[in-house]
Amino acid sequence: MIISASRRTDIPAFYSEWFINRIRAGFLLTRNPFNYNQISRVSLLPEDVDAIVFWTRNPTKLLPHIDELTQLGYRFYFQFTITGYPRALDPKTLNPHKALDIFKQLAAKIGKDKVIWRYDPILFSNLLPFKEHIRLFSKLARELEGHTERAVISFADFYQKTEKNLKTVDSLIYSDITQNQDLCMLLAEKLVAIAYQHGLSIFSCAENIELAQKGVQHGKCIDEALINSLFGLQLAGSKDPGQREACGCVKSIDIGVYNTCLHGCKYCYATFNSTQANKNFKKHDPDSPFLVGNADNIDPRFLEPTIFQQNLF
Repeated sequence: MIISASRRTDIPAFYSEWFINRIRAGFLLTRNPFNYNQISRVSLLPEDVDAIVFWTRNPTKLLPHIDELTQLGYRFYFQFTITGYPRALDPKTLNPHKALDIFKQLAAKIGKDKVIWRYDPILFSNLLPFKEHIRLFSKLARELEGHTERAVISFADFYQKTEKNLKTVDSLIYSDITQNQDLCMLLAEKLVAIAYQHGLSIFSCAENIELAQKGVQHGKCIDEALINSLFGLQLAGSKDPGQREACGCVKSIDIGVYNTCLHGCKYCYATFNSTQANKNFKKHDPDSPFLVGNADNIDPRFLEPTIFQQNLF
């Protein structure tokens, strides 16, 4: 079993205390995001977890627990996003200089092969024109040389709720670069050259547009081949049917909750209602088996300190 922690929220940034408490308890409870009453118990016992994939913009609060996770026998790697976008779009993310320092600390602690740099989603706008993406990617790649081996890119997806948030940014004019294939190809060519210059392989994330001819490999953020290589396993994962068609990730259990991240990124698909995110955060109890809310009125079998990993509904 692979744990995704998480596509839906930044657990290392905002919920590290809860996560390590659940590790120590050996299980957590999750709700189906499309059916509130459907509850699952997920074992977190080391023997039940093949690997954990962390997604974050700020793992600072998890760093003190890295040694404990390692000593307990957990295998993990990080998807670490740094873009350097302006505050109008990323109002509460780490200053990029601070993010780079933390990235380097993490890579030094667990190995550069276990920390993957994400420059995504790539949003084209008057605040982030073509040349600005080249400048930002080049600067970040130069800083990260020797501290990671992979860079991941993807292009912004314009869901209705995402566009609603983007339209709140004063004077922002944005466009979907995937509708301009020549521009996509030119950007890919430039980014590949920069990545290669700094010793990085570059992969795409859930993109339909074919960039391989420019040197961007189709990537899997939850990648059984990478996990096998990093940890000496022999997983034979199959594509996760719950993800988009273009997503190559293998099956995993995501333990996050939508609308719980507080970074406030205007283009985020997972947190599209900042008011709800703040309300959910206030409902968070680091001692609860749930990320949001408590276990009152829950079937007591869910809370038994035994190995019990199945749905009860």
